[in-house]
Amino acid sequence: LKPNMLKFARICPRLPLLSRTCLRGMTDAKRRRVDDAKGLEAWRIPEEVEDQKAENRLEPNQPVDLSELKALGVLHWKLDPASYKYPVKAMPYDASETGEEALQKIRDERGYSYADVLTVHPDHLPEFDAKVRSFFAEHIHDAEEVRYILAGSGYFDVRDARDAWVRIALSQGDLITLPEGIYHRFTCDNKDYIHAMRLFKGTPVWTPFNRPQEEHPSRRAFVKQYLKGT
Repeated sequence: LKPNMLKFARICPRLPLLSRTCLRGMTDAKRRRVDDAKGLEAWRIPEEVEDQKAENRLEPNQPVDLSELKALGVLHWKLDPASYKYPVKAMPYDASETGEEALQKIRDERGYSYADVLTVHPDHLPEFDAKVRSFFAEHIHDAEEVRYILAGSGYFDVRDARDAWVRIALSQGDLITLPEGIYHRFTCDNKDYIHAMRLFKGTPVWTPFNRPQEEHPSRRAFVKQYLKGT
């Protein structure tokens, strides 16, 4: 219990067990609200943008609720990479070396057997400008796309059920999964720095399939699972 609740319990030593349980439940509910506040921020952006690294919010801003992202198959966890030491680059990388238990639990539950670490920054990525432009081409993958942000910040853009762009802001501690077959793209922001871990089930294949891909099996499976009836 919180200190003020403990004080209350001492004042009322005969407080019924049910009441004490309710107090504890209030504390748990508050904790859940704090956890929810750590969720992703997302908003709609124009179809065309001049600067891919800018926020590019509409006027007025059109925020996107996290439940809408979940309905598209986008999942999110908030972890604490700042408490651990990760390399600038490692391909592959043994993610169990750091001892980050929360990450290991997600990997075990979801079957992410492969990991590597990279840094998107002019000092660490050859042909930085060209690579960042290429990341921004709209595409799908034939597997989940998983990123764990170790440091820095950037954006994933995904197409919503109306085929409009939603921008998802990522920063340190965000672990995000995009479902197989969703149209998306990535960019760093104006800080030009993002340090991330990529996770994959089995042998990694990073092949992008640029739009249009309506007949691609992965796209058809995505539409059937997440967009049917929309």
